[in-house]
Amino acid sequence: MERGGEHHLANLSVDLVIIGLQGTKLKCLLLKMGDKWLLPGGHIGIDESVDEAVQRTLKDRTGLEQPHMKFLSVFGAKDRQFSNEVKEFAAKAGLDWSSDYWLNKRFVTLAYYSLVNIENTFPSVTHFEDFAWFDFDELPDMWMDHKTIVLASRNSLKNDIRQEHISFNLLPHQFTMPELHQLHEIILEEKLDRSRFQKKMLATGMFKRLPKRQNESPGRNPYQYSVKEDRFRE
Repeated sequence: MERGGEHHLANLSVDLVIIGLQGTKLKCLLLKMGDKWLLPGGHIGIDESVDEAVQRTLKDRTGLEQPHMKFLSVFGAKDRQFSNEVKEFAAKAGLDWSSDYWLNKRFVTLAYYSLVNIENTFPSVTHFEDFAWFDFDELPDMWMDHKTIVLASRNSLKNDIRQEHISFNLLPHQFTMPELHQLHEIILEEKLDRSRFQKKMLATGMFKRLPKRQNESPGRNPYQYSVKEDRFRE
């Protein structure tokens, strides 16, 4: 808290909204600090690029090497400084605090969102008390302006999936078209014609058809799909 400014860029941070699908709910990963929650994030080292700082932070918090990542926005209100919150946390944690510490200054944050498969994500709570996946509609009490950033990511994701084919990042490597269809309905919070949706997805040429899924229960066994390797890299 006292000398971090010697190793990081002043007045600049990164915050990550890590989004996953759990059942039929869209969730985001939060870390607990004191009696409130916050986004995974960090600061940019003097000797690293912004992209390197984001990738490092994401790997440290989730264990993921090269997940989906998209720039969200800059949050830099003229009064965006959190000295009262830092002082409150320091007091509860029994840490020294001074109004001169670098963390008390105004900070502009570069926010990103990442779509991940929760099953492949292993959050780390180093320096934090706990982690949890929270429903976007049931967010807890959060530090600073992090709730605003979370809600902005949800709106951005809604707009982005209408333009880009990125939603598959939330699913296992193999999935069915009904599962992809349901995912889009969850994200957009609206009903979509299933037949029209499937035709649109297959027309992209992104997906490779695999053998049918063998269900134990009676009923239709839909084909499974995966994203073609060359399109996944794109």
